[in-house]
Amino acid sequence: MANEQMRDYWASIGAEGWVRHKHIFDSELAPFAAAVLENVRPGPRDRLLDIGCGTGTLLHLAAESGASGQGVDISPAMIEAATSLVPSATFVVADAQTDPLGGPFSAMISRFGVMFFEDPVAAFANIRRAVEADGRLAFVCWRGLDENPMFSLGTSVLLDRIDPRPPGPVDGAPGPLGFADPDRIRSVLTGSGWADVSVEPFDAMCDYGRDGTDGVENRLTMILGTSAGSMASANVRPQIGEEAWAALLDDVRAELRANLVDGRVQFNGATWLVTARNPG
Repeated sequence: MANEQMRDYWASIGAEGWVRHKHIFDSELAPFAAAVLENVRPGPRDRLLDIGCGTGTLLHLAAESGASGQGVDISPAMIEAATSLVPSATFVVADAQTDPLGGPFSAMISRFGVMFFEDPVAAFANIRRAVEADGRLAFVCWRGLDENPMFSLGTSVLLDRIDPRPPGPVDGAPGPLGFADPDRIRSVLTGSGWADVSVEPFDAMCDYGRDGTDGVENRLTMILGTSAGSMASANVRPQIGEEAWAALLDDVRAELRANLVDGRVQFNGATWLVTARNPG
């Protein structure tokens, strides 16, 4: 089975935190979802294929324009949540690298859902086969670690307490930074048969205080739902006890408050906005 590690992560830790705190993720990532749909401009005649659909946010937004579609994710929990959110769409548990995807679809879309393939050329060739001739592709993916504080702000406080300290996400490896290198994106897409490939920087503010708070608790909740937060909870918390654990979380809050911008936890999200066309 392809990409077993990513499948296991998103079937448990990754999906659990995402589904429970969907409102935080969707709020923080709203500008990136809007950018993807802006480049596809879905309408009533469009049938979209959302890869790594998560809890169905993109298809939910696209449905407001009358578009229909199918979401694909390897996480059963994500698919269950997406089905509840967008009953008019179809959602399937599948691996876009290896499983048949149906179609034809007028466009493939994704918000941070395509960086996890072991063999991305095979994955995007499989995706292209499900998209009609002259059909479109649009997705966002993260740029490098040094440009994205979201991978370190607050999280580093917990990681520093884990012995040995686990490595962070690696550029080019299956994971959030799998497509940090724009040349790799171009190589993968052209190698899988896509044409007119465009990879452009797209930056937007990740704002955890959109609900009127300073965003500290929202950011902390998100951190605890990541692999780093779950690892710290499983390994550090039993060792130091509840009182010291609470103090450690206060240290995370302190780091977040020391980096507030205009009174809120917010920082730039540095991504690539990728578009292409299926030549058929």
